[in-house]
Amino acid sequence: MAGKALHAFCIVGSVNLGIFQTNTLINMYSKFGNIEHARYVFDEMRHRNEASWSTMLSGYVRVGLYEEAVGLFCQMWGLGVEPNGFMVASLITACSRSGYIADEGFQVHGFVVKTGILGDVYVGTALVHFYGSIGLVCNAQKLFEEMPDHNVVSWTSLMVGYSDSGNPGEVLNVYQRMRREGVSGNQNTFATVASSCGLLEDQVLGYQVLGHIIQYGFEDSVSVANSLISMFSSFSSVEEACYVFDHMNERDIISWNAMISAYAHHGLCRESLRCFHWMRHLHNETNSTTLSSLLSVCSSVDNLKWGRGIHGLVVKSGLDSNVCICNTLLTLYSEAGRSEDAELVFQAMTERDLISWNSMMACYVQDGKCLDGLKILAELLQMGKVMNHVTFASALAACSNPECLIESKIVHALIIVAGFHDDLIVGNALVTMYGKLGMMMEAKKVLQTMPQPDRVTWNALIGGHAENEEPNEAVKAYKLIREKSIPANYITMVSVLGACSAPDDLLKHGMPIHAHIVLTGFESDDHVKNSLITMYAKCGDLNSSNYIFDGLGNKSPITWNAMVAANAHHGCGEEALKLFGEMRNVGVNLDQFSFSGGLAATANLAILEEGQQLHGLVIKLGFESDLHVTNAAMDMYGKCGEMHDVLKMLPQPINRSRLSWNILISAFARHGCFQKARETFHEMLKLGPKPDHVTFVSLLSACNHGGLVDEGLAYYDSMTREFGVFPGIEHCVCIIDLLGRSGRLSDAEGFIKEMPVPPNDLAWRSLLAACRIHGNLELARKTAEHLLELDPSDDSAYVLYSNVCATSGKWEDVENLRKQMGSNNIKKQPACSWVKLKDKVHSFGMGEKYHPQASQISAKLGELMKMTKEAGYVPDTSFALHDMDEEQKEYNLWNHSERLALAFGLINTPESSTLRIFKNLRVCGDCHSVYKFVSGIVGRKIVLRDPYRFHHFSGGKCSCGDYW
Repeated sequence: MAGKALHAFCIVGSVNLGIFQTNTLINMYSKFGNIEHARYVFDEMRHRNEASWSTMLSGYVRVGLYEEAVGLFCQMWGLGVEPNGFMVASLITACSRSGYIADEGFQVHGFVVKTGILGDVYVGTALVHFYGSIGLVCNAQKLFEEMPDHNVVSWTSLMVGYSDSGNPGEVLNVYQRMRREGVSGNQNTFATVASSCGLLEDQVLGYQVLGHIIQYGFEDSVSVANSLISMFSSFSSVEEACYVFDHMNERDIISWNAMISAYAHHGLCRESLRCFHWMRHLHNETNSTTLSSLLSVCSSVDNLKWGRGIHGLVVKSGLDSNVCICNTLLTLYSEAGRSEDAELVFQAMTERDLISWNSMMACYVQDGKCLDGLKILAELLQMGKVMNHVTFASALAACSNPECLIESKIVHALIIVAGFHDDLIVGNALVTMYGKLGMMMEAKKVLQTMPQPDRVTWNALIGGHAENEEPNEAVKAYKLIREKSIPANYITMVSVLGACSAPDDLLKHGMPIHAHIVLTGFESDDHVKNSLITMYAKCGDLNSSNYIFDGLGNKSPITWNAMVAANAHHGCGEEALKLFGEMRNVGVNLDQFSFSGGLAATANLAILEEGQQLHGLVIKLGFESDLHVTNAAMDMYGKCGEMHDVLKMLPQPINRSRLSWNILISAFARHGCFQKARETFHEMLKLGPKPDHVTFVSLLSACNHGGLVDEGLAYYDSMTREFGVFPGIEHCVCIIDLLGRSGRLSDAEGFIKEMPVPPNDLAWRSLLAACRIHGNLELARKTAEHLLELDPSDDSAYVLYSNVCATSGKWEDVENLRKQMGSNNIKKQPACSWVKLKDKVHSFGMGEKYHPQASQISAKLGELMKMTKEAGYVPDTSFALHDMDEEQKEYNLWNHSERLALAFGLINTPESSTLRIFKNLRVCGDCHSVYKFVSGIVGRKIVLRDPYRFHHFSGGKCSCGDYW
């Protein structure tokens, strides 16, 4: 205002301003952004000198009117005014900053050469900066070398060019060369060099540069301090970044954003939000960068509430139309598993770039909505949008599901058509996809046709072999890596260890790999240690898992989780829960994997109270929304006999994952709700993902235990034909059991001969059990021989065949079999039943005499015997498998472990409560009959769980309908 007033005073007072004063006026108006006033003054000048043209030209550049600057230069040249170096440097700067008049920049370069002013240091420096700004850093380097003189701005311009082109290493080379020539840096130099040290994550160089900054007194420069904050953040030195920030005399918005970004980069959500709070309080200014950083650190389930708050600020600030912000919001909701919210953001976007489409596709894939992800690809194709390697990598991830077999081939073809088949990232995604689809031949072909497969490619191949249980192929691929001198990393070792999952793999592969891990130094890596723990447990050597675990000094949460999961997988549920308790005692942070392992252990032990306590802790710590934990809790309640709780926790059909559907079908099958299991399967076909291997195991098991023979055979037939699920041994065992239980023994035998996979012990054992039910002595003999060929020490072969002989009255054969077991030191697994009261488990063997309440149990059994006989119970002595009189057989039946547990439970539990009893072997048929009678006589609900299923007794009936 003062400048304008003075100008007006001169005009009113008819003061004649000289060229110097007029040039000063032009400079003043342009500095204040009043370029129209500056141009008016310029146009009214009767006489102009070089400074007049230079000042007007630099004014246009200052306010961003780059084309007008070029036009003014052309006007000047047309009037015959000779340009000086300062004018040309300003013009080149205009071409650099515009981003769209690069051709004019090339013309100016030609003009500079023609007029012979290339030696001017300002002109040369401007040209170096120009070529660096448009990405032609080689040209910038060449120009720099041709310059006769260099100043600090020249050196810095070259560094900035290399920095902008993503070559921080070359930035430091130029800086070191500059120092050797004795040139001191300026604040732009040190800001660029510090940023480059951060990008390279080179702490030694970073601290050396910090020393130079302090030496030359630039530590108080705002731009230098901002770069130092970013540099320390890259070094994971948040405390040092915070120190720099706290000691800044002046801060701009970049300072605050750099500090928020440093916190966000290290997942420090609360610190980021606290810094943001002070930023708004002290600085009173935010921008899209601020909000993007905050949204990135809130991208998790735990911090989603803060993310939603920042989303509200985005809308309030009017930045919800900003593409970059919206893309960050898509990532936020994707990482938090909220694809519905991401979809709302995506649909509301007025403008979308390729990142938006790619982000939405990745969100669908991450949330398991693979078909929705592929629909995004289809939309991009229909609109003719340009796609990149990220697009196809996400599309391939969407196809990494057996239900998308056809789509995977189509996407692969599109990749070839689009010319991305040689792209490394796409190639790696293809190898990963084919591995997940079980198509390892195709995965190998992709790798073999890739121009330069890297370590990630080979890791994907090894991981595919591991996932498909091909340890020999995984090890072979690992050997090829070593032959090709491709350095392995911890992912390589984790993948090859993951391929070892059977006892035979341990000596052949697992232990030699462990030795190699020790030699190569990977034993110190936490991920590798955890994989070793898991590998030994899977291969049946839990002692070695414990040894590795006990030898660890610092146990991370991942290590604890691996040990809990190993024990749960190995059937050591008590030890798994003990470890879980130790985790809490030593203050280890529990996560979704901790709870999944703990709930799996309680499920396998069927201890409802402990499972309920764990579930309560899940809710208390806020993990109830985690899908993996929800599924683990559902499985636990299902295996503990609480179908009501399973249904209460069940997600809505539209939100159910395939695992949730599978758990529900399995739970219905286990609890005798066979029609419910079938109905759920058909509901899944309408609303959920396609069924997989596990789905059909549960469905066939339901048909098997429900006597639904024709239905089971139809489902088996549809597996491959309609759903592309190749039959595994588990499916075949279900069909053998299905046919055998229904009396179709010859069909079962014929199925074994023609089944698509070799029969294992479970297959022959199922047929032998069916022979026991239907008394087929000859087939039982042949089946037992097959079973003993697989494992001569298998006690079940002797016991089941012995039972068939006993049922058929072949007592001499029974005696011979028992002698063979004795001479071969083979012992029958003893039957055991137990009841859990409060914190104690009361277990009972056959004819248990040493229980503290033995006399009361005996009296209760006598009472039950009398009541059941009066109600019409007739003992079935065919289940007493010893050659003795009928009275003794009946006596032995009443000493079965499940009856002792029943008597104990009736004595010690409230009359109105549900009595829960567990047995380690299949429940005896006569005991099953007694349980039915007792449930009707005493008016109580009794739940008996054996290894295969639950029997719910109530009102004299059982949920299994006497078919099990």
